[in-house]
Amino acid sequence: MEKPNLSPDFTIEDIHKLREYNYYLTKDMTPQERRDYYNKRGIEVHRQIQERKLQKV
Repeated sequence: MEKPNLSPDFTIEDIHKLREYNYYLTKDMTPQERRDYYNKRGIEVHRQIQERKLQKV
């Protein structure tokens, strides 16, 4: 499955596309692989949030 193209307005359909895409990425992973996948992505998002907070100051 290809990465979904999201609309500029970010509609409910975009959320459905993202959830479906994420399901296909993770459906064959073991529980540990899924935890690692989500933790890695979560850490990256947290880093981006911290960078933006520093830019505001």
